[in-house]
Amino acid sequence: MSNQVVTRTLKASIQNHSQVSDDLDSHGFAASKLWNVGRWTISRIWDSIGHIPDADELCSYLKNHERYADLHSQSSQRVLQELGEAFISWYNKDDSDANPPGYRKHGDEHPHSTVTWKNQGFKLDTQYNRVRLSKGTNMKESRYAADYILCEYTLQTNDQMLEAVENVQTVRAVWTGDQWELHFVCKMQIETPETPSEKTAGVDLGICNTAAISVGDETLLYPGNALKEDAHYFRQQEYETEGDNGPSDHAEWARQKKSRRQEHFLHALSKDIVKQCADRGVGTIAVGHPKNIRDDTDWGRHENKRLHDWAFETLLSHIEYKAEERGINVERVNEYKLATSITCCECGTKTDSNRVERGLYVCENCGLVANSDLNAAENMRVTVTPNPEEDRSNGCLAQPLVRLFDKSTGRVAPQEQVRP
Repeated sequence: MSNQVVTRTLKASIQNHSQVSDDLDSHGFAASKLWNVGRWTISRIWDSIGHIPDADELCSYLKNHERYADLHSQSSQRVLQELGEAFISWYNKDDSDANPPGYRKHGDEHPHSTVTWKNQGFKLDTQYNRVRLSKGTNMKESRYAADYILCEYTLQTNDQMLEAVENVQTVRAVWTGDQWELHFVCKMQIETPETPSEKTAGVDLGICNTAAISVGDETLLYPGNALKEDAHYFRQQEYETEGDNGPSDHAEWARQKKSRRQEHFLHALSKDIVKQCADRGVGTIAVGHPKNIRDDTDWGRHENKRLHDWAFETLLSHIEYKAEERGINVERVNEYKLATSITCCECGTKTDSNRVERGLYVCENCGLVANSDLNAAENMRVTVTPNPEEDRSNGCLAQPLVRLFDKSTGRVAPQEQVRP
C-alpha cells in the first residue's frame, strides 16, 4: 500500500444554527450584493472599451468599494473570482444563444449566496468541533458585536474526521434552501494499492440506464428510474409555481431540492460502481465519454432537455476520484469514435439495424442477443483488455445483475433488496 494526498469536501451540519443564522444570512446577502456590484462593473467596462475584466482586475477596481468590506477580504476576493470564472466560461462557449452571468436578484430579494473563508479567515477547533469565521469590517461596527461567527458543527459522515486530514484549505457556508451548512475543503491522505489488478471493467453511461458495467464474465445494470422520477416531479413543481417576476420561493426550493437529490444519487451510484469493481478485482475502468453529444445533433425538444439534465460529466468525475482512492485507474473512451453502441462485442459487426428496439441488441451476423448498454460497456472494456477466450458464454450480456437506488435508505442495493 502507498499513501496519496487528495482533496475532498466534507459536509457538516451546524448545531447552533439559531445562534448564527442571522450572521450567516447577512454575509450571504452581502456576497450577493458584491456579486451584483462586480456584475455592473463588468458591464460598464465592457460597454466602454470592449474588455471583460478578469478576477484580479475586478478585485483591484473594487477593493475600496464599501460593499467589499462587508466580508472578510479573502471572502470578497472569492466572490469576484467566481464571477470572473463564470464570465470566462460563458465567453469560451462561443454560443450566441447563451446568456452571460446575471445579477443575483429575484424580484426584490437577494438569494443566500455561498460565502467562502480561506486560511486567514477561519480558525478551526477540532477538539470541540467548532470553527470561527471572520466577519467583514462593516459587520464589526457595533461594539457589542463579536468579530467572528462561532459555529458548532457535526460532520455528515461517519468514516472521516477533521483531525485526520492533512489540512483544511477553505470553509464554505452554503444555503441548502432550508438552512445553512458548512463545507470543509480538505487535503487528506489515503492508502492505495501499489500494483492494481490487470482486470478491466467497461462502463457505459446513459439516461434510461444511468450506468451499465461489463467485467467480461459478469455484468451489472443501474437503471435511472429514481433520478428520472425526481427530475419529473421537481420540474413540475418548479414550472407550476413560476411567478411573473421570476421564480417563486417554492420554485426556487424545488430547483435546489432537485439539485441536492441528484447530487446524492450520483455520489451513491459512483460509490457503488467503484465498490463493485473493486470487489471483483478490477484494476482499470474504461468509461465511455460522450463529451460532444449535446453539440453533435439536434435530438428534438424533449430529448435535448433530457440531455441537458444528464450530468454525465459529474458522474464521471465522481467515478474517477473514488476509483483513485482504491488504486483503480480510469480511462476515458471516445465511444462515438469507436461506435461502441452499434458494434457487436462478439464479432465486431457495425450496423444501426442491430439495435432492434430500445435496450435490445441483436446481431444479424453472429446471433448475439444482449442488452444494448451492456454491449456498449463490453466494447469499452475490450479497448483495454481483449476477450479472455472466444468461446466464452455471453449470457450475462442479456441477463445482468440489477442494482437500484433505494429512496428509503439513500443507498444502492440489489434489485431484490429494494423496497417496492
